[in-house]
Amino acid sequence: MPVGTHILTVEDDERIRQAVKLALLDEGWAVSEAANGEDALNVFTAEPTDVVLIDIMLPGIDGFEVCRSIRRRSDVPIIMVTARADTHDVVAGLEAGADDYLTKPFAPKELSARIRALLRRSRNADSGELDRITVGDLEIRPDEGVVNRGGEELHLTKTEFKLLVELASSPGKVFSREALLERVWGYDYFGDGRLVDVHIRRLRTKVEADPASPRYVVTSRGLGYKLQT
Repeated sequence: MPVGTHILTVEDDERIRQAVKLALLDEGWAVSEAANGEDALNVFTAEPTDVVLIDIMLPGIDGFEVCRSIRRRSDVPIIMVTARADTHDVVAGLEAGADDYLTKPFAPKELSARIRALLRRSRNADSGELDRITVGDLEIRPDEGVVNRGGEELHLTKTEFKLLVELASSPGKVFSREALLERVWGYDYFGDGRLVDVHIRRLRTKVEADPASPRYVVTSRGLGYKLQT
C-alpha cells in the first residue's frame, strides 16, 4: 500500500485499542486513536484518514452515531467492530453507513485483509474500464466516479459506486449475492449476504425516485440483483 496510509481506530477498551494499533503499525500504516465518540470526531476532523475502525459500544456518542456523523461529510471507508454477530448490530452498523464489519475477537491478519480490500476499492473506484452508461435518466461514468440522475449528481460512497458499476457492467444480468460479495468486497465473506442486501437498500435510496418500487436496481427473487434496462 502507498506510504502515508492513515487509520483511525475508535475503541474504549485500552487493551484492545493498543493491540489493534500494534497490528496496524506492523503493516506500516500510521495510526490515530480515540477512546470515545467525541474524540473520534475531533481526530477525524483534524487529521487526514484513509480508513476508520469504529467499535459499536462506546461511552457517550455510540459507534452508530459516530459512523453516521462521519458519513454525512465523507465517503472514507468505515469498518464497524462489534462483539456480537447478531443481525441487529450488523445491519444497524451497515445502515449507519459502514462499508464492512468485524466481529470480536478477530485475528490481525483478518483485520489487515479487510483494510487492504477497502483501500483497493477506494483507490480504484474512479478508474473504471467501462464507457459511459445511460439507463433511463440514470447516467453512470465509471472512469470519472460520477453518477447522475436527471442531470443531478448523486453522492455515493465508494462501496455503493462500485456496487452500481458492477451491476452496470452487464445490464439485465442477474448477479447473485455471492458474485457481488466477491466482485465488490474483494474476498470470501462466507456467504454473508447482509452486506449486499443493506448496500442495495442504501443504493436505492440514492438512485431511485421511489426506493420502495425500484426502477433500476431490481431484485430477482431467489437469484440476486440486476440493473434493469
